[in-house]
Amino acid sequence: MSATVDSAVVNPDTKNGSNEALGQGQPGRSIKHKNYKGFVAGVFSGIAKLSVGHPFDTIKVRLQTSEKAQFKGPLDCLLKTVRNEGARGLYKGATPPLVGWMFMDSLMLGSLTFYRRVLHENLFSNPAVRAITPQNIRNSGAAVSYTAEKLPTVGHAIAGVMAGWTVSFIAAPVEHIKARLQIQYAADKSKRLYSGPIDCSKKIFRSHGIRGLYHGLSATLLFRSFFFFWWGSYDVFTRLLTQHTALSTPAVNFWAGGLSAQVFWITSYPSDVVKQRYMTDPLGGGLGDGERRFRRWRDAAREVWRRDGWRGYWRGFVPCFLRAFPANAMALVAFEGVMRALPE
Repeated sequence: MSATVDSAVVNPDTKNGSNEALGQGQPGRSIKHKNYKGFVAGVFSGIAKLSVGHPFDTIKVRLQTSEKAQFKGPLDCLLKTVRNEGARGLYKGATPPLVGWMFMDSLMLGSLTFYRRVLHENLFSNPAVRAITPQNIRNSGAAVSYTAEKLPTVGHAIAGVMAGWTVSFIAAPVEHIKARLQIQYAADKSKRLYSGPIDCSKKIFRSHGIRGLYHGLSATLLFRSFFFFWWGSYDVFTRLLTQHTALSTPAVNFWAGGLSAQVFWITSYPSDVVKQRYMTDPLGGGLGDGERRFRRWRDAAREVWRRDGWRGYWRGFVPCFLRAFPANAMALVAFEGVMRALPE
């Protein structure tokens, strides 16, 4: 979840030579930088994000997938969940992301580092390409033009999309299982269709095979295309906070991470609503979970519009927005801290 991790590769800056995670002031280290740091740091990032954010996520998913009459709003959903299922109800479906997010964040952040390096070395190092980037055009008349040592913001954004698509192949089944567990409202476990993530995975695989587990992959790829705005804005916030404030590096990571997460959710939230509706749609067949309504994610999108209009695409946004800053900011602080602590 960090744009600064690849600053170690492409953003040397002599003003901050002591910053190990950013690798600033030490261009020579870009050659020696090892991808393993991004993968290891991603594990700790995933744990931090789950601990802070999962209760908010449970409320969000329930609002996204329920009928209007079931909950009056986020607070009503929270109170009913705690009243009927206890505080543990807020952590329903936490096991898949606890395991999955460690791998997902590890893969995403490691691949993000890799894609940034590839884009920098093979695309944005070309003067003709750099000449048409927005930052170079904007700074063309300035005293200091944009240099080839730095990956432009659009490069960070493109790398974010590529990393998002890469991790989608792990995220799709993890989020699918998580969502189905989160919408089981029965406090009595014997009345639930699935007793846990393993049972859920087994039953879906038995009835629908691998395609059943990957139900919602296309919607997941669409949702993670909006990583363009997350990682692009993270780079912008990081540069602005570094240049115009005296904040420490962890503080920059925290604020840039939290603010960029808000940008991401504002741009991507309607696609997340569609994804959750599609993922939690009954699969039918031998599962006995009901009759399937949506054959494609576009059918789910049309149904949201038909029932609730544009407001339907923003149902559950409040808990999501409240969750985004602390969960992703803490994840980035954990990621950057481990990045700085690990040896080369």
